[in-house]
Amino acid sequence: MAISQEISYRLERLILDGGLAPEHKIPSERQLAARLSVSRAVIREALHELQGRGVIETRHGKGSFVASMVPGANDLGEQSPLMHLFEGHPRTLYDLLEVREQLEGQAAYLAAQRATRLDRHRITKAFQALEETDPLSNARPDHGFHLAIVEASHNPILVHVLNSLKKMMLLTVQASVANLNPREEMRKKIVRQHRQLYEAVVSGKAAAAQKAAMAHVRFVSEAMREMEKEGSTLIRLPVGPETGAQYPQATI
Repeated sequence: MAISQEISYRLERLILDGGLAPEHKIPSERQLAARLSVSRAVIREALHELQGRGVIETRHGKGSFVASMVPGANDLGEQSPLMHLFEGHPRTLYDLLEVREQLEGQAAYLAAQRATRLDRHRITKAFQALEETDPLSNARPDHGFHLAIVEASHNPILVHVLNSLKKMMLLTVQASVANLNPREEMRKKIVRQHRQLYEAVVSGKAAAAQKAAMAHVRFVSEAMREMEKEGSTLIRLPVGPETGAQYPQATI
């Protein structure tokens, strides 16, 4: 990895860790050069790379600022800053699962309370599609099942927030399917968890639905972390020239 690419990667880590917050001004080239022990030319090239990927933006006469990480629901495409950070930094998979655990838990709680007859029909159809799909390639129906529950929460803010991250949430489901479903014991547990969630929501058991949703996402996260500890390399979205990122393939 070229020095400028390494520095751009380190700057992205600062953004992910909160050292450089969205909308905040980035330190000057001189300050960054001193902080990272490289030349100003390297800093300038690294900032140019980040600007090209949309991670930072330059405001005339004011300097460079960290870009907003979460755009509108229709703007989170493959070239968004948040997608670049996800693709280049493996730890963000677990960050996303933490978000899913909390928000989908609340969505399941509300869906169990508020779902209409049509909502329950849609959730049932989504659950049936999930059960009928090959478990080794069922990421989209798996994601669709969870989205049906989110939409049945009838909380427009919650729906909008999760919809704005829809593509990234799908990537966490794809990681789960690729790494856990090939293992029979894991696959059986996930099947049981989905059924528990489905039955709790459609039967109106809000507390049980919340517990089931949170336990499911937590299980996925902990299972993949355990695979890491055992020495496995997790399958994750490949990163290549088509995404604009210049990092090695994003395995964990």
